[in-house]
Amino acid sequence: MRRNSGQPLPQRHSMEYAFSIAESINRIFGRNAEIRSAERISGGDINRAYRLETDDGSFFMKANTKENRDFFRAEVAGLEAVSSTKTIRVPHVLGIGEDPLYGAFLLLEWSRGKPKKDASETFGHNLAAMHRADTSGILPDGNFGFPSDNYIGAGRQKNTPCGNWISFFRDYRLIPQFTLAEEYFDEYDRACFSRLADHLDQYLIEPDAPSLLHGDLWAGNYIIGNDGEAWLIDPAAYVGHAEADLAMTELFGGFSPSFYSAYCEINPLQPDYNDRRDLYNLYHLMNHLNLFGWSYLGSVRSILRKYGGHL
Repeated sequence: MRRNSGQPLPQRHSMEYAFSIAESINRIFGRNAEIRSAERISGGDINRAYRLETDDGSFFMKANTKENRDFFRAEVAGLEAVSSTKTIRVPHVLGIGEDPLYGAFLLLEWSRGKPKKDASETFGHNLAAMHRADTSGILPDGNFGFPSDNYIGAGRQKNTPCGNWISFFRDYRLIPQFTLAEEYFDEYDRACFSRLADHLDQYLIEPDAPSLLHGDLWAGNYIIGNDGEAWLIDPAAYVGHAEADLAMTELFGGFSPSFYSAYCEINPLQPDYNDRRDLYNLYHLMNHLNLFGWSYLGSVRSILRKYGGHL
């Protein structure tokens, strides 16, 4: 069976932790399958990415050191949360484990296709549907957060459940990143952040209902699948306000106008969303400051002073 043949993937037999890539692949098909090649491909700056060729087709594999295997546990939880909404596709998770040669690994279906003519509009519709999906099966009682902590890029992301969106965003998004970046800030920056944290409810609003978020939704975190539609990859998933996902899509260049128009057909944005967009992206910019250094300080400082400089 070839991944591009249009035939369905076999149901995974077990998500038990495997102790070699071969063991994981053999579980998928219930028999031995020869790994013919492992080609290194581009795929982010955190993990190594490979295209595996076997007797039964191609697979996508991420690998990292054994010490970083929790990255893959968190990714599986995020992919499964997105898949549970039955709104937008993600790659099938086929295996997870450790290999003597490659270290910790995550095995996913191989899917690369050409976009359909209306792929951008469908992407907008599907993401909006995900944001409107019931989240009670992920977190009960209308809480925000996630059942476990995960990662935003290489940074740890705390997801302690909280019944209030504004409190969650302050306590588990802004404050941890600001604390990590303390060395970059002067006294005025600290005063601006303190005022902003104390008066966050003057800017942010509570959503009508919680939404499952991808959490790190920029153009590098979706692919065109073999069905010609956009699939989400590399989630930093949590339950939050849909605006936070939309804000992230605009941070590094934005998506197509047709995507946003289609999104708003299903899940219209509040008229004052633009007043909050930079504040949501402050979280991501501080994370980039912590991960990549000084080049992001100007953008962070500008937003801190925009919102906290005159309260």
